[in-house]
Amino acid sequence: MSKATGDPERAINGLMSVAQLLEEPRLARLYTYILREGEVTIDEIVADIDTPRTTAYADTGTLVDLGVLTRDETQKTHTYTAIPITLTANLDGDTYTITPTLVEAIGRSPQDQDLDLLIEKYGVGKLAAALTYAIPYVEGGMTERLAARELNLQPALGIAVLQALREVILDIRGYDPYFDQIRNARDKPVDEEA
Repeated sequence: MSKATGDPERAINGLMSVAQLLEEPRLARLYTYILREGEVTIDEIVADIDTPRTTAYADTGTLVDLGVLTRDETQKTHTYTAIPITLTANLDGDTYTITPTLVEAIGRSPQDQDLDLLIEKYGVGKLAAALTYAIPYVEGGMTERLAARELNLQPALGIAVLQALREVILDIRGYDPYFDQIRNARDKPVDEEA
Protein backbone atom coordinates (compact mmCIF):
# COMPACT_ATOMS: atom_id res chain seq x y z
CA MET A 1 0.00 0.00 0.00
CA SER A 2 1.35 3.39 -0.97
CA LYS A 3 2.32 5.80 1.79
CA ALA A 4 1.94 8.70 -0.64
CA THR A 5 -1.78 8.94 0.07
CA GLY A 6 -3.11 10.91 2.98
CA ASP A 7 -2.72 14.58 3.74
CA PRO A 8 -1.71 15.87 0.27
CA GLU A 9 -4.44 13.85 -1.39
CA ARG A 10 -7.02 14.98 1.17
CA ALA A 11 -5.88 18.60 0.84
CA ILE A 12 -6.17 18.64 -2.95
CA ASN A 13 -9.53 16.85 -2.85
CA GLY A 14 -10.75 19.41 -0.32
CA LEU A 15 -9.51 22.24 -2.53
CA MET A 16 -11.38 20.80 -5.51
CA SER A 17 -14.56 20.41 -3.43
CA VAL A 18 -14.47 24.02 -2.28
CA ALA A 19 -13.72 25.17 -5.83
CA GLN A 20 -16.77 23.32 -7.13
CA LEU A 21 -18.98 24.96 -4.46
CA LEU A 22 -17.65 28.38 -5.52
CA GLU A 23 -18.33 27.63 -9.19
CA GLU A 24 -21.82 26.15 -8.86
CA PRO A 25 -24.31 28.37 -7.01
CA ARG A 26 -26.99 25.65 -6.94
CA LEU A 27 -24.64 23.29 -5.07
CA ALA A 28 -23.50 26.13 -2.80
CA ARG A 29 -27.12 26.99 -1.94
CA LEU A 30 -27.97 23.37 -1.15
CA TYR A 31 -24.82 22.92 0.93
CA THR A 32 -25.45 25.97 3.15
CA TYR A 33 -29.17 25.14 3.44
CA ILE A 34 -28.25 21.73 4.87
CA LEU A 35 -25.57 23.32 7.08
CA ARG A 36 -28.20 25.64 8.59
CA GLU A 37 -30.85 22.94 8.98
CA GLY A 38 -28.55 20.38 10.58
CA GLU A 39 -30.10 17.20 9.20
CA VAL A 40 -32.53 16.95 6.29
CA THR A 41 -34.25 14.47 4.01
CA ILE A 42 -34.80 14.73 0.27
CA ASP A 43 -38.47 15.55 0.93
CA GLU A 44 -37.45 18.51 3.10
CA ILE A 45 -35.00 19.74 0.48
CA VAL A 46 -37.66 19.54 -2.24
CA ALA A 47 -40.20 21.42 -0.09
CA ASP A 48 -37.91 24.03 1.47
CA ILE A 49 -35.78 25.12 -1.47
CA ASP A 50 -38.29 24.36 -4.21
CA THR A 51 -36.12 22.05 -6.28
CA PRO A 52 -37.17 19.04 -8.35
CA ARG A 53 -36.75 15.69 -6.61
CA THR A 54 -34.35 14.36 -9.27
CA THR A 55 -32.18 17.48 -8.91
CA ALA A 56 -32.19 17.11 -5.10
CA TYR A 57 -31.02 13.48 -5.40
CA ALA A 58 -28.37 14.33 -7.97
CA ASP A 59 -27.04 17.35 -6.08
CA THR A 60 -26.92 15.66 -2.67
CA GLY A 61 -25.10 12.76 -4.34
CA THR A 62 -22.58 15.19 -5.82
CA LEU A 63 -22.06 16.88 -2.44
CA VAL A 64 -21.60 13.50 -0.73
CA ASP A 65 -19.03 12.56 -3.41
CA LEU A 66 -17.26 15.89 -2.82
CA GLY A 67 -17.03 15.04 0.88
CA VAL A 68 -18.97 18.08 2.13
CA LEU A 69 -22.13 16.13 3.04
CA THR A 70 -22.67 12.87 4.85
CA ARG A 71 -25.58 10.56 4.13
CA ASP A 72 -27.03 8.48 6.96
CA GLU A 73 -28.44 5.32 5.42
CA THR A 74 -29.38 3.58 8.68
CA GLN A 75 -33.05 4.57 8.34
CA LYS A 76 -35.44 3.94 5.46
CA THR A 77 -35.47 7.66 4.74
CA HIS A 78 -31.86 8.79 4.32
CA THR A 79 -30.77 12.00 6.02
CA TYR A 80 -28.05 14.41 4.98
CA THR A 81 -25.76 16.49 7.16
CA ALA A 82 -23.25 19.14 6.05
CA ILE A 83 -19.61 19.09 7.09
CA PRO A 84 -18.41 22.66 7.78
CA ILE A 85 -15.63 23.49 5.34
CA THR A 86 -12.70 25.82 5.55
CA LEU A 87 -9.91 26.44 3.10
CA THR A 88 -7.05 28.84 3.71
CA ALA A 89 -5.05 30.07 0.76
CA ASN A 90 -1.69 31.76 1.18
CA LEU A 91 -0.36 33.55 -1.88
CA ASP A 92 2.88 35.51 -1.50
CA GLY A 93 2.29 35.89 2.22
CA ASP A 94 -1.29 37.13 1.79
CA THR A 95 -3.77 34.78 3.46
CA TYR A 96 -7.50 34.41 2.91
CA THR A 97 -9.79 31.81 4.45
CA ILE A 98 -12.86 30.53 2.62
CA THR A 99 -15.66 29.45 4.94
CA PRO A 100 -19.36 28.60 4.55
CA THR A 101 -20.12 32.35 4.61
CA LEU A 102 -18.57 32.89 1.17
CA VAL A 103 -20.27 29.72 -0.06
CA GLU A 104 -23.61 31.14 1.16
CA ALA A 105 -23.00 34.36 -0.79
CA ILE A 106 -22.26 32.32 -3.93
CA GLY A 107 -25.43 30.30 -3.38
CA ARG A 108 -27.53 33.45 -3.16
CA SER A 109 -26.10 35.09 -6.26
CA PRO A 110 -28.63 33.69 -8.78
CA GLN A 111 -31.49 35.17 -6.71
CA ASP A 112 -29.73 38.45 -5.87
CA GLN A 113 -29.11 40.75 -8.83
CA ASP A 114 -26.44 42.77 -7.04
CA LEU A 115 -24.35 39.77 -6.01
CA ASP A 116 -24.84 38.24 -9.45
CA LEU A 117 -23.73 41.46 -11.19
CA LEU A 118 -20.66 41.75 -8.95
CA ILE A 119 -19.59 38.18 -9.76
CA GLU A 120 -20.34 38.59 -13.46
CA LYS A 121 -18.40 41.86 -13.74
CA TYR A 122 -15.55 41.33 -11.29
CA GLY A 123 -15.44 37.64 -10.34
CA VAL A 124 -15.64 35.62 -7.14
CA GLY A 125 -12.44 37.24 -5.84
CA LYS A 126 -14.17 40.62 -5.66
CA LEU A 127 -17.08 39.00 -3.81
CA ALA A 128 -14.59 37.61 -1.27
CA ALA A 129 -13.02 41.06 -0.93
CA ALA A 130 -16.47 42.62 -0.48
CA LEU A 131 -17.19 40.12 2.28
CA THR A 132 -14.12 41.33 4.19
CA TYR A 133 -15.61 44.84 4.12
CA ALA A 134 -19.15 43.68 4.85
CA ILE A 135 -18.06 42.27 8.21
CA PRO A 136 -16.98 45.63 9.74
CA TYR A 137 -20.00 47.25 8.04
CA VAL A 138 -22.35 44.79 9.79
CA GLU A 139 -20.50 45.27 13.09
CA GLY A 140 -20.81 49.06 12.82
CA GLY A 141 -17.09 49.67 12.36
CA MET A 142 -17.24 50.99 8.80
CA THR A 143 -19.78 52.90 6.73
CA GLU A 144 -21.09 51.42 3.51
CA ARG A 145 -19.77 54.41 1.51
CA LEU A 146 -16.25 53.95 2.87
CA ALA A 147 -16.38 50.20 2.21
CA ALA A 148 -17.65 50.74 -1.36
CA ARG A 149 -14.88 53.28 -2.00
CA GLU A 150 -12.20 50.97 -0.58
CA LEU A 151 -13.49 48.19 -2.85
CA ASN A 152 -13.15 50.53 -5.81
CA LEU A 153 -16.79 50.01 -6.81
CA GLN A 154 -19.37 52.51 -7.98
CA PRO A 155 -21.09 53.72 -4.80
CA ALA A 156 -24.55 52.40 -5.77
CA LEU A 157 -23.27 48.91 -6.62
CA GLY A 158 -20.94 48.81 -3.62
CA ILE A 159 -23.69 49.78 -1.20
CA ALA A 160 -26.15 47.30 -2.74
CA VAL A 161 -23.58 44.48 -2.51
CA LEU A 162 -22.77 45.34 1.11
CA GLN A 163 -26.46 45.30 2.00
CA ALA A 164 -26.88 41.91 0.31
CA LEU A 165 -23.81 40.58 2.16
CA ARG A 166 -25.21 41.96 5.41
CA GLU A 167 -28.14 39.55 5.01
CA VAL A 168 -25.76 36.70 4.19
CA ILE A 169 -23.70 37.39 7.32
CA LEU A 170 -26.71 37.72 9.61
CA ASP A 171 -28.23 34.48 8.28
CA ILE A 172 -25.13 32.23 8.26
CA ARG A 173 -22.85 33.61 11.00
CA GLY A 174 -24.29 31.37 13.71
CA TYR A 175 -23.83 28.27 11.54
CA ASP A 176 -20.32 28.99 10.25
CA PRO A 177 -17.88 27.66 12.87
CA TYR A 178 -15.02 29.35 11.00
CA PHE A 179 -16.61 32.80 10.66
CA ASP A 180 -13.97 34.43 12.87
CA GLN A 181 -11.27 33.26 10.46
CA ILE A 182 -12.61 35.42 7.61
CA ARG A 183 -10.41 38.43 7.03
CA ASN A 184 -11.90 41.63 8.43
CA ALA A 185 -10.98 44.71 6.37
CA ARG A 186 -10.97 46.85 9.49
CA ASP A 187 -8.07 44.77 10.80
CA LYS A 188 -6.34 44.05 7.49
CA PRO A 189 -7.57 45.93 4.40
CA VAL A 190 -7.60 44.24 1.03
CA ASP A 191 -4.59 45.25 -1.05
CA GLU A 192 -5.97 46.00 -4.50
CA GLU A 193 -2.46 46.25 -5.96
CA ALA A 194 -1.51 42.68 -5.02
